[in-house]
Amino acid sequence: MQVILLEKVGKLGDLGDIVKVKDGFARNFLIPQKLARRATEAAIKEFETRRAELEKAAAAKLAAAQALAARLEGQTVRIAQKAGVDGRLFGSVTNADIAAALAAMGMEIAKAQVRMPHGPLKAVGEYPVQVAAHTDVVADINVQVVPQAE
Repeated sequence: MQVILLEKVGKLGDLGDIVKVKDGFARNFLIPQKLARRATEAAIKEFETRRAELEKAAAAKLAAAQALAARLEGQTVRIAQKAGVDGRLFGSVTNADIAAALAAMGMEIAKAQVRMPHGPLKAVGEYPVQVAAHTDVVADINVQVVPQAE
């Protein structure tokens, strides 16, 4: 199915690109998330009339993401978890835990925006983690996992 992108989509295309994707990807993800529309003649004409408005909205989202990334850059997030004497955690620290800790600090981050390259954290220590505020904006933060005081 051919769709016209209404926002920048990572590894797919930029605003206004007409791309060919699998039918299920378009029907189940892109169109319901309002990231794309079917590329019919009428939709293309309507997009061209709204292009400036969509580009302005995309620029505003990018600016907001850059401001959030500037606040996040270099931050250290402390998370207390139950741990054994050898420093291994009972359980693990996931992207949802990090997103909740950032929300407690006043920064609204979705758990899908937290990128953990080596998977969940399973030991006490300090780890670098990336937060993707936008497809083009990534901030590096440190996550400090400490044993929970009993």
